[in-house]
Amino acid sequence: MSLALPAPSAEPSRAARLLRRLRGQHAFLVGAGLLLLITLAAVFAPLLAPHDPYLQNLAQRTIPPVWYPKGSWLHPLGTDQLGRDYLSRLLYGARISLLIGVSVVLIAGLIGTTMGLLAGYFGGRMDMAMTFIVTTRLSLPVILVALAVVAMVGGSLWIVILVLGLLKWDRFAVVMRSATQQVRSQDYVAAARAAGASTAHIVLREVLPNIAPQLIVVATLEAASAILLEAALSFLGLGVQPPLPSWGLMISEAKAYMFFSFWLIAIPGSALALLIFAINLTGDGLRDVISPDGRG
Repeated sequence: MSLALPAPSAEPSRAARLLRRLRGQHAFLVGAGLLLLITLAAVFAPLLAPHDPYLQNLAQRTIPPVWYPKGSWLHPLGTDQLGRDYLSRLLYGARISLLIGVSVVLIAGLIGTTMGLLAGYFGGRMDMAMTFIVTTRLSLPVILVALAVVAMVGGSLWIVILVLGLLKWDRFAVVMRSATQQVRSQDYVAAARAAGASTAHIVLREVLPNIAPQLIVVATLEAASAILLEAALSFLGLGVQPPLPSWGLMISEAKAYMFFSFWLIAIPGSALALLIFAINLTGDGLRDVISPDGRG
């Protein structure tokens, strides 16, 4: 009679390990949940908004939110100084904030990731050139350069996106350079090079997929930074222009009413803080999950 040997336990896959870590990341789950809710509210804003966000009615201006004694369920979050429904503008403002965050990350990520991959993989003069360019970029304060450019060119949604996208690539470049330097010495990269794979194949098929987790973390953090910068520019009157319902612009328009109708500033300010909080929680959770000593 032959004795059956116990089957060796299967090693959990990388996806299973990541899922197990994610379940232990309560901060990440909270941040991702909030971010998902805000994204859904932005996507379905035309269905959720009770009124046209651009429709003005001076006879109904500065109506307080529904929890105030003079509030009305017709305008649950009240109206602004021009009688526009605040809930509708808040929902459409989420669209603008998310559009800016995603668009800036795409532009800056494309520039910075390309530079970081090339510098980290080839090294030498390519690395020295990228280091010089990054050092030059870091010597220029983002907010001051953005203010100067927007003041000269003129403020608009797409100008703000383009300016911030061309200024926010440095962190992508630095992180991708470091990650690429670590990956290029791995055995699978050497095996692909020995098998005769082209440089483009090695960089795009072997290196880039293995540094994608770091890229995702940087993208989340830079998205939050871009949204805050847009809000600052719009608050100063050099960002998104009226009548677009940018949260920064809504705060700017309510400055004159802050002592009489405080909720005009508190509502968009709270929404902006909640969005940044959700993005930062998500980014921090992703960093903990993908790090070699990640918790969970």
